[in-house]
Amino acid sequence: MKLNAAPGLLVPPLTPFIDGGKIDHPALQREISYILEHCIPQMIVAAGVEAQEYQCLSPEGRKELIRATIEYVDGRCPVAVGVSHPSVDAALALAELASGAGADALQVLAPRTPSGGEPALSTLLTYFGRIEAEVTLPIVLYLNPGPGADVADRDTIELCSLEGVGLVKESSRNMTRIGLLIAEIEQTGLAHYYTTMQVLLPSLLLGGSGAAMPPPAAELGAKTIAAFQKGAYEEAGRLQRQFQRFPALWMKHGLAAVLKEAMSCLGRSVGDPCSPVLGWNTEESLALCAELDRLDLTKGENND
Repeated sequence: MKLNAAPGLLVPPLTPFIDGGKIDHPALQREISYILEHCIPQMIVAAGVEAQEYQCLSPEGRKELIRATIEYVDGRCPVAVGVSHPSVDAALALAELASGAGADALQVLAPRTPSGGEPALSTLLTYFGRIEAEVTLPIVLYLNPGPGADVADRDTIELCSLEGVGLVKESSRNMTRIGLLIAEIEQTGLAHYYTTMQVLLPSLLLGGSGAAMPPPAAELGAKTIAAFQKGAYEEAGRLQRQFQRFPALWMKHGLAAVLKEAMSCLGRSVGDPCSPVLGWNTEESLALCAELDRLDLTKGENND
């Protein structure tokens, strides 16, 4: 997939819910407008990562989220649609929906086996080979051990040799692995290679394409990339260090919960997580809001 040669961000909007677990469409529209203005996404990802809580939605709800995200982006930047599913037939059905709705790419998690084990390389090649053969959209290979398979370095390179794989989203934060795969995948022209907020600047220095992160972290990511592109490396380092405490200090509650609470602190509420977060208290919320006050993040006006 041809993208701007400059580094950038893949940004998955957090999913706002209203009573009954339905999508809060006005809140999603506002969030996407914020992302486009302040996070400068190279691509927006619809229903593609666990922090978007798409797994809380019914199959029809997931399809609704896909269609709505594409509609609200309205052609202002490319959209990759998450079609991850252990069943390749189910993934292909979602891919057909995404293509018909106007998606620009598909994001696909390298799956574990249906029994929960680690797949052989041949199994993954068959899985992604079918998607590549039946869908013309480029594939974002999503690597996230736990929800998905723990794909070895050499197997990752092999998967990126598939013609249909144009981008890779890496979740490991393992700099030895990241350095090797940027050299073997990005620098050889196999695919664009993206990491996470915690290792954004090191990845850029090694020649990677950027990172994937939801808001509001993506706003800091965009500023880090802008400083890097200007050659303002001290400023880029200052911005990267803002990820040292946020979201790490609150991650026991899960990334979606921390980022949704952060959005509320910033006056950009996208509501609560899809299920109650046990143990989150007022003291922690105040500490998070105080930390965000020290970061280079813009404030909005809550629309609860």
